[in-house]
Amino acid sequence: MTGKEIKLSREYHEEIIINAQNKNLSDSKKFKNKMANKSIIKGSSVPDAYIKTIFGSTNLHEYKSHNLIMFFYPKDNTPGCTIECEDFSRLHNDFLSLNTQIIGVSKDSLESHEKFAKKFKLSINLVSDETQELCLLFDVIKDKNMYGKIIKGIERSTFFINSNFFLEKSWRGVKAKGHAEQALSVVSSYNRNQLK
Repeated sequence: MTGKEIKLSREYHEEIIINAQNKNLSDSKKFKNKMANKSIIKGSSVPDAYIKTIFGSTNLHEYKSHNLIMFFYPKDNTPGCTIECEDFSRLHNDFLSLNTQIIGVSKDSLESHEKFAKKFKLSINLVSDETQELCLLFDVIKDKNMYGKIIKGIERSTFFINSNFFLEKSWRGVKAKGHAEQALSVVSSYNRNQLK
């Protein structure tokens, strides 16, 4: 541990949103152009991106100085997605103690996210990616077979980004149950190695 004061997630997210607004954030078109034709792989730097969250709008680089778990899930209020979001919320304080913030991302609207978070008492922040900018950047939009029909949708995926905003690890095709514990174990191991 670095001895830094651990901040609760909502307080931290609200703080970075105020800071970002004070810096006069650029609009999303700037970020869309910046991220065009890029894909994130292990060891690569994660570019900045404008995000709309249930705690307000900001950009990804406001999370620098913290590790970040960013998990993508298909849809609010579905069984697997609910399990995953509840599990990350249940372990939220454990992640915070490891200097790690958590954000969940789907294509659902902010209104949907807010109702979902309230219904299941989620403590984590949720990002609405209706434009699919983050989804495309992290290459999580895949073909899915729904009752014999091929559709495009989010493949359940998680990305562990370190405090310098380099991608440390990714998980794709994730099974919801037990995944939050798996991610926590990796973050804990990473932090131990940083202290050596």
